[in-house]
Amino acid sequence: MSHDKDAPGLPMPPGVDPFLEHRRLLFGTAYQMLGSVADAEDVLQDAWLKWHDIDRDTVTHPKAYLVRTVTNLSLNRLTRAAATRETYLGPWLPEPVLTAPNAAEESEMADAISTAMLVVMETLSPVERAVFVLREVFGYSHAEIAGFIDKPEATVRQIAHRARNHVQSRRPRHDSDSDRRRQITRQFLDAAHGGDVNALMELLAPDVTLWNDGGGKVTAARRPLHGPDHVARWMLGVMAKPTSVGARLEPATINGELGLLVVLGEHPVGAMTYDLLDGRIHHLRFQVNPEKLGGLSGWAGEGE
Repeated sequence: MSHDKDAPGLPMPPGVDPFLEHRRLLFGTAYQMLGSVADAEDVLQDAWLKWHDIDRDTVTHPKAYLVRTVTNLSLNRLTRAAATRETYLGPWLPEPVLTAPNAAEESEMADAISTAMLVVMETLSPVERAVFVLREVFGYSHAEIAGFIDKPEATVRQIAHRARNHVQSRRPRHDSDSDRRRQITRQFLDAAHGGDVNALMELLAPDVTLWNDGGGKVTAARRPLHGPDHVARWMLGVMAKPTSVGARLEPATINGELGLLVVLGEHPVGAMTYDLLDGRIHHLRFQVNPEKLGGLSGWAGEGE
């Protein structure tokens, strides 16, 4: 995906603030670097303050200035977050965010917003992640990125090559057939709501793994679960708990892909994303940490 090629030096229409014009791009950059909606919003707030503290007459290219600012604020925050994530209770998963069903057409961050990709990007160093996002997602040139992060262009090329190879070697294979995904999702819903463990197991690959992020805030599996029997019985056990009475699963587009929300009353209390391969679910990621569900607040109950 390439970033939009609007000429950053052209005069802006009266009353249009460049920060507001490029906010989606800026949020996408921060979110993909951090895997956190809350942290991305904090970065944008800090960038907004910096933008309004400078002398605008000294900024020739507002868009480039803003991307550079958000990139470096995100790098600083990501470096600090590394130590916190080392002591995190249980598996760490990125924060889910609701996206439109046609996000691939309208969102500048859709190509790399899937939960699977964000999990893989967690294995990059902060600088590698920044370069990967700017180059592979938003299409910035090596020279532009070099200016953003104050490194020689040759170094940026090396980092970009290393990061791309790293991601390609670790990104899970998956089916891209959206009709098949809708079919499997509906079957999963029927099996889960019906308490049919056998039907649920049939949808899971023999090597299925489930990661469950509760962050120590709610009861959650502290280690990944492996195998159809363990995963299916754990899922149905969670749905049957007294604290889950009245909870239901609802289809929703999460991080650019059809997934499931766990809804209690009218409020999402969890998000599930998954990878399909050869018509079966191979990876399940279950986010239930209440502090990481801010990106689901716009859910209005629309089905898929």
